[in-house]
Amino acid sequence: MKPGAAVRARAAQVIAAVMRGDSLDRALESLGAGLPERDQPLCREICYGTLRLFPRLNGLLGQLLQKPLRTKDRDVHALALAGLYQLTEMRIPPHAAVSATVDAATILKKRQLSGLLNAVLRRFQREEADLLAALSPAQNAAQADWFWDALGKHWPEQREEIAQANNTHPPMTVRVNLSRTDRDSYQQQLNGIDISSQKGVMSSAALTLDQPTDVSALPGFMNGLCSVQDEAAQMAAQLLAPAPGERILDACAAPGGKSGHILEQQGSEPCLTATDISEDRLRRVQENLNRLGFSAKLLCADGAKPSTALKDQGPFDAMLLDVPCSATGVIRRHPDVKLLRRIEDAAGFARQQNAILDGLWPLLAPGGRLLYVTCSLLPEENSDVVAAFLSRQANAREEPLELDSALPCTHGKQLLPHAKGADGLYFAMLYKDV
Repeated sequence: MKPGAAVRARAAQVIAAVMRGDSLDRALESLGAGLPERDQPLCREICYGTLRLFPRLNGLLGQLLQKPLRTKDRDVHALALAGLYQLTEMRIPPHAAVSATVDAATILKKRQLSGLLNAVLRRFQREEADLLAALSPAQNAAQADWFWDALGKHWPEQREEIAQANNTHPPMTVRVNLSRTDRDSYQQQLNGIDISSQKGVMSSAALTLDQPTDVSALPGFMNGLCSVQDEAAQMAAQLLAPAPGERILDACAAPGGKSGHILEQQGSEPCLTATDISEDRLRRVQENLNRLGFSAKLLCADGAKPSTALKDQGPFDAMLLDVPCSATGVIRRHPDVKLLRRIEDAAGFARQQNAILDGLWPLLAPGGRLLYVTCSLLPEENSDVVAAFLSRQANAREEPLELDSALPCTHGKQLLPHAKGADGLYFAMLYKDV
């Protein structure tokens, strides 16, 4: 058995679980944890990379197989995709990648399919150019058909750039805790331990690392001197601009990155209520606040149906609603979206988003502001939702946002994902008339 066969077998099991409908996070947590620590980075790279390029790799595999593999052999299907990913994207010598991938079939107790797997990967090596040329535009761009079409409809000029960003490793950006230090000083600390970084172009607290690193290497991370947060996500608290003493609601707050940023900005008079519909997710918010040394009122609550406990915390001067969505603006961080999302999902999310807006609006004080945020690129979840809300709320009005890097929409502004830049987030600011 070739070295590395076990990690490829485990990666195939994770990918197969996502193909069955599980999330990548859950699959890695349940299946990847048993691997030796030295093998976990390779497993994650194969899993994330294969899923990022799933539509392309699956299109290639469809050409290489005379007939589809049976459902019970989904793990071998996933293993073949992982093999193609290694051959096209990784620096592993081709003979080693093929040999270890074929041996992994035996670990999966599918030795009878190892010959087929070997033939598929060897044929790809011989016919790569012709196979790639036969892919559809969506497959070649490694995007789901429905999403490729949606990008062509809503963002035709940026479609290729968005697809490229979706297929790349996301950058690692830290948010400097400006309540305790300044960005220049923290960048100097990073330079002192040979971690190079670039200043963000939107957020005054952002530093994007030239190379990702373990958080344990970041100076003061465990003591709250910095947090890992994409620059686009940092703009939520910056646009909300919480003032000392204001009563703030962070709805759908988990895992707590934006809550922490709000508290860093509020300074000496913090007054934050953070809610989420999941107790488990709220525990992650508490862990993040503990690391930063902040406290907030945490409530398990459904924004669409506010509890009495939540109503008692209001009225709020400002609200941050980072609502559930299709996550089509952060696909590179959650590549399972390429398999799990469907075109009809946006309508379901829109109904949920409208319900949350309607449920929480009465808790906003007259003259208060509400920042509506999604990590979606689809107008059905963004400007269309805001338009519908404004049409039924006579005391709601939109205020323009100063966000030069974003593209204007019918309502609000859209940041698009960039291969070496921020994620794709949508923002709209709503005020309640007095």
